[in-house]
Amino acid sequence: MNIDAILQIVTVGSAILLILAILLQQRGATLGAGFGSSGELYTTRRGVDKNLFEATVVLAVIFVLSILAGLLLPAFN
Repeated sequence: MNIDAILQIVTVGSAILLILAILLQQRGATLGAGFGSSGELYTTRRGVDKNLFEATVVLAVIFVLSILAGLLLPAFN
């Protein structure tokens, strides 16, 4: 396997995992917010919510770095 194939696998894998991590997060606008009531309560993240948020950030960084590496790699060949 060459480096291009590895970068493509990392990019696609991190993209799929990033989509899943974003969809699993439960923060956001509720149905009541659409009717004028602001039911949002800002609290600190704890437990699984904090771990999921940190994993989302790590996956986003991996995704962006793999794309940048894929763009810059042909310049070095």
